This record gives sequence, structure tokens and C-alpha cells, in this order.
Amino acid sequence: MFILIRICIYDRLYKVWNGGIAMDEKEIKMNSRETFDRQANSYDHDIKGRHARRMYQVVLNTLNNISYSNFLDLGCGTGELIKIILENDNTKKGFGIDLSSKMIEVAKKKLPESVSLMIGDSENLPYPNQYFDVIYCNDSFHHYPSPENVIKEVFRVLKQGGTFIICDCWQPYLGRVIMNTYMKYSKEGDVRIYSQKELENLLHIEFETVIWKKLSNTSCLCIAKKSRRRNE
Repeated sequence: MFILIRICIYDRLYKVWNGGIAMDEKEIKMNSRETFDRQANSYDHDIKGRHARRMYQVVLNTLNNISYSNFLDLGCGTGELIKIILENDNTKKGFGIDLSSKMIEVAKKKLPESVSLMIGDSENLPYPNQYFDVIYCNDSFHHYPSPENVIKEVFRVLKQGGTFIICDCWQPYLGRVIMNTYMKYSKEGDVRIYSQKELENLLHIEFETVIWKKLSNTSCLCIAKKSRRRNE
């Protein structure tokens, strides 16, 4: 079985290296939108959403250690994590944004009208400055073609003293090299799996305090805190 997997990987990489064409940001976003539109109706229970579901509890545990009244789910998908948060405490004010209209349709069916759900781009957040106590991004960050722009927008709309939580894909060095080579030509909107140092450096563009933690051989957690003293 292991040999078969290796053959499949090498075959895909050979095709990439011998004729694949890297995509621009517009095409990456289009591929993400179309991929998640197709997955929307089954994402909560099939293999496509399994990696994201495995990290739900990590996000919830992290939130349990934070005092907050409102939150934004960045790349909210079907809204399942918002639903769980509100089931535990319906006094919280939830917001969600996603590039996929079909994902937002599914989310609206399961969430109360009090939850603000929008179709939108994480690089251009339609919220005022210093608005959210907490923003989390679960299994979505590796889809962003311009992560620096996303981080700047998150920092802008996050209150001073607020927290940004990322749970995302991670791989040891060799696996990361292979996957990142393939991702350049992915038709599903994948962009990059980041190393610990890469993700920390990206967040330190705006955030002073960044904590990274390995969760498994396929996932990581990163928590960034916005200083209470820094001026906008």
C-alpha cells in the first residue's frame, strides 16, 4: 500500500514538473470557490471535511481560555463551528465569512438569523476597525494566495488585546516540500503548507506575540495576540 501511494505521488509530481503551469491569484480563488461549492452539501460528514473537523475541539479549547463577546469565523464553511460555539454559549455574537456561496447557504440553514454570514474575500473584510474580540481561521489559511493581506485585514478588524487563532495543515519537512510543489498546480485552491518559522514570520508582520504548536503530523495551532498599546 505504501509503495502504491509513493507511485501515485511521484506520478502526480512528474506531471507537475513536466508541463504544469502555476496559477495566478484570481484562478486560485476561483478554484477554491468552485471546489467548496461542490463540497458544501457533504462537507460536514465526508472525508473532504474530516481534517477540519478534527481541529474543532482545539479551536473550542483555545476559545475557552479567552474572554470574548463576539467572534469572526474566517473561512467559515458550513458554519458548523459557529453552531457548536453558540450551543455552548448563546450570548456570544457570531460572524462568518466565506468565499463559497454554497457553503454560506448551508450555514444559513443551520444557524439562527442573529449570526451575520457573508460571502466575501478574507483579503477585504467588510467590517470596521477594531471590531472583533476573537477571529479564528480553521483549515482555511493554506488557501490564501496573499496571506500577508489577510493578516493585515485581520489585524485591522481585531480589537486591541484581541486574539487571532489559526488551526491549519502542517507537514514535516519532506512531506511539506512534496505537497507544496504539488499545490502550485492544485485545482482545488490550495496554496501552501507553512513551516513553523514561515507562519510565525507572517504573523509577526503585524502581531507582537505569536505562539505556534504542533498538533499532529498533519496539523498545527498558532495563536497571535494584538497588543493593547499599539496604535492603529
